Amino acid sequence: MAERALGRTSDEHARALGVPREAVELVWGSEVIDLHLETFLPPRLYGYDVLARHSHLFPSLGYFFGHLDVPRTIEAGLTGAMWSIATNVSRASKRRFDVLGENVRNVAATLRRSGRIEIATTHTEYAAVRADGKHAALISVQGGNAFEGAGALVNPGGLVTRVTVVHLSNSVLGATSSPLRGGADPGLTDRGRDFVRWLDSERIFIDLAHASPRSFWDAVEVHDRTQPLVVTHTGMSDVHPMWRNIDGKQVRAVADTGGVVAIIFHRAFLGPRVRDGRVILDHIEAAIAAGGEECVALGSDYDGFIIPPPDLRDGATAFYRLVAYMLERGWREERIKNVLGANFLRSFARLRP
Repeated sequence: MAERALGRTSDEHARALGVPREAVELVWGSEVIDLHLETFLPPRLYGYDVLARHSHLFPSLGYFFGHLDVPRTIEAGLTGAMWSIATNVSRASKRRFDVLGENVRNVAATLRRSGRIEIATTHTEYAAVRADGKHAALISVQGGNAFEGAGALVNPGGLVTRVTVVHLSNSVLGATSSPLRGGADPGLTDRGRDFVRWLDSERIFIDLAHASPRSFWDAVEVHDRTQPLVVTHTGMSDVHPMWRNIDGKQVRAVADTGGVVAIIFHRAFLGPRVRDGRVILDHIEAAIAAGGEECVALGSDYDGFIIPPPDLRDGATAFYRLVAYMLERGWREERIKNVLGANFLRSFARLRP
């Protein structure tokens, strides 16, 4: 898929990027899945066209936004991704569910219009999309309070496969990890616990990124442990302790359900002195130490108002560079393929065969 889009051989692309040919061939020969893309946030803010190819320098010099668009997603070698719809907390709660439905339909239609991407809601559908040589998009929602205003909880069009229960502010569902929650950590509300149970009943991935520590453990407590949990974009507090990152005990809890923890690309969550993407591998290795090799994935948070390491600010080249660093550290091919996408696909097959 990427090779056709680029029109280059692996040798040519490796030379252009300054990475080993083996890194390019590993990306092209693997399932590469990003568990958190916010690329539909820029269109909602200023009309960014996700179907056009942009320079990563537009509009903010590789900072904050512009990390990916659909053409560069394909060039990046991404065979699948969770495309996020972020909840606007300033919108009246009674309108949120109606707007969520509109956004889900618009995102699905836009991605399909590209001709290179199809929506997948199950592992079987993912495999069919990939067999057709296309990128498989999994629609996700950032902030479960998007479901406020629904007369009854329902999955819009049956298309949503993941919900991040809380986002950057406290909600009717529970407490965020963000300092915006204030000093106390009340955890999940009764409504939040019921929401987790509903997600389980719909076999929608429960994403505990952004959850406060108590909200995290409240969700683990009420969750159906036969279904995999996910944390789709986080760092490891063992490497860099700060409010947004999770610890080894939390990783282990996710791993025990057969789920995955995906490492974010945002510099502020990776460490105080981030020179390049190698620091992401430090977080991956810490997660592996806590939960095992089969529980780790990648969740960039591209276009989510993040600042990636300087060498990863263009999403079209980032995954090749990361694999080059993995090879540099002597990682086995199996470990690389697991982190790139195989780990998540096992969880996906378990939850939504």
